[in-house]
Amino acid sequence: MGIIAFIVIGLIAGLIARAILPGKQSMGLIATTLLGMVGSLVGGLVGSLFHRDGRLFDLRPSGIIMSVIGAIVVLLLVGAAGRRRVHA
Repeated sequence: MGIIAFIVIGLIAGLIARAILPGKQSMGLIATTLLGMVGSLVGGLVGSLFHRDGRLFDLRPSGIIMSVIGAIVVLLLVGAAGRRRVHA
């Protein structure tokens, strides 16, 4: 997958994750894209556990779904870390 496609998929996954998990997230467009890109990596690695064809970062519909799920997980982890830091 090309770097431009990775950035675009990251942006889409980040926007969908933020729409599914609404809250007080003070993120701009770049942070949302980075969130989606990290979510794509996490989702791609988890998805590769189920597909053993040797192609880790190919663009497929299940990969996009896993990218969104990965971005939601990352968003939850960042939110939990932010709450702990404020209360501690």
